[in-house]
Amino acid sequence: MSQFDYIIVGAGSAGCVLANRLSANPQHKVLLLETGGSDKSIFIKMPTALSIPMNTEKYAWQFHTEEEPYLNNRKMHCPRGKVLGGSSSINGMVYVRGHAKDFDEWESHGAKGWNYQTCLPYFKKAEAWLLGEDDYRGGKGPLGVNNGNNMVNPLYRAFIEAGKEAGYSVTNDYNGEQQEGFGPMHMTVKDGVRCSTSRAYLDPIKTRNNLTVVTGAKVTRVLLDGRHAKGVEYALGDALITAKADKEVVLSAGPIGSPHILQLSGIGDSKILEKAAIEVKHHLPGVGMNLQDHLEFYFQYRCKQPITLNGKLGLISKGLIGAKWILNKSGLGATNHFESCAFIRSKAGVEWPDIQYHFLPAAIRYDGKSAFEGHGFQVHVGHNKPKSRGSVTVQSNDPAKAPKIQFNYLQHQDDIEGFRACVRLTREIISQAAFYDYRDGEIQPGEHIQSDEEIDEFVRQAVESAYHPSCSCKMGEDDMAVVDSETRVHGIAGLRVVDSSIFPTIPNGNLNAPTIMVAEKAADMILGISPLPSSTASSFVHPDWHHQQR
Repeated sequence: MSQFDYIIVGAGSAGCVLANRLSANPQHKVLLLETGGSDKSIFIKMPTALSIPMNTEKYAWQFHTEEEPYLNNRKMHCPRGKVLGGSSSINGMVYVRGHAKDFDEWESHGAKGWNYQTCLPYFKKAEAWLLGEDDYRGGKGPLGVNNGNNMVNPLYRAFIEAGKEAGYSVTNDYNGEQQEGFGPMHMTVKDGVRCSTSRAYLDPIKTRNNLTVVTGAKVTRVLLDGRHAKGVEYALGDALITAKADKEVVLSAGPIGSPHILQLSGIGDSKILEKAAIEVKHHLPGVGMNLQDHLEFYFQYRCKQPITLNGKLGLISKGLIGAKWILNKSGLGATNHFESCAFIRSKAGVEWPDIQYHFLPAAIRYDGKSAFEGHGFQVHVGHNKPKSRGSVTVQSNDPAKAPKIQFNYLQHQDDIEGFRACVRLTREIISQAAFYDYRDGEIQPGEHIQSDEEIDEFVRQAVESAYHPSCSCKMGEDDMAVVDSETRVHGIAGLRVVDSSIFPTIPNGNLNAPTIMVAEKAADMILGISPLPSSTASSFVHPDWHHQQR
């Protein structure tokens, strides 16, 4: 038995933030538990090696979904970070906050006090934007954010120019006033090295005497005294250890881990718990429900000029890139290669962007392999405001057995139509004059894919997860809400959930930035600190969004 004030379960994107903020007061004794281990691998630190940790058992839970009925019964890969820094140590490092309206939407779903004006100060608190602080960007936070190699490859700027030629706006900062449009993309890289939350928030404070970090710890359940969380039980090697929390237990195990731990602890839908032979401690039907994710596919083209990363896939080229990065943390090793992007609306009548683009000057899979000979480029595109909903459900009272994951991708007709728009709008963009000197034939989907039926079948076969699971312990006040607007689990004292699982709806963008923001804001709530003053900064919405798509 060990005793602490706060116990944080999961040293990931949220957990490292909480460990930093809660242990800032030397009077608070904090325990941070993480199943994974060290994040010091070169493959985690080097931005260009991003595909390696994501696909490595040592650093990531290699979850897979059940057969997805609307994706031709494919089982989809769902990796989650299992290392200090969590998914911020295995992700693509793309920094996207989401549109201002995404957070207003949260508040409309019952998350009181989580609108854009109240969230923006916490985005700023977290960030050290390379260009400095303004009304939208933070300059003094722990999290380094920049644009990689500043779009040296001409294909990045060709993509932005093509969007402009197609009639879309150009935005210099999609994380500022205007998300909608084409522009440079931002990444969590600092001095050429991945800036995970472990590096940004945990490394500087590991020597605090009041902070205990335990790796290799698998939490099996939250310990309850009636309707009060009193601590956790966790396995460490062959030992089963009990840790007591005098103040609170905070689950930051992510959108798969947090609902699973709640269910293992007897908190969840009683029917699901009884089926798994788990004693029901508190019937809370929303646990594990409302699961959401982003899907995407690669739109690939051959390139006329030998300027793409496909020419850098040989062992000698990789060796030179690695050597330059090791020596001075610069060059192609210091970027995730997603250096330009876009956010557009799929059709008139959509108020804020629901389609996202990541542009890459290569035609290549996530495993780093090329599917063809020669040079090419691709743009990752996805419909980012899905209406399909899934679930995470415990299958057994054995904590070692993974939960059942079912997203029900493309269950909703609006999601299908959103991907049809992705195909047709992307083709129009890439057909612009800006790509004339580069574009040399469509590799994927292939020019023969034209009708709605052909597009739908291509999407079902080719679409992949963008690795943004979320919303499985949603915040709100309705019958299916799991936590309240203070991140406290409904009906259980001394227990909170703070990670992307508490998002009511998924934002239009990558999820690392909003997860960090949620942890920054929740830390003040946990400590009883007055929230940062609300921002008065405005946000852009197309003045005629009812009638114009661009």
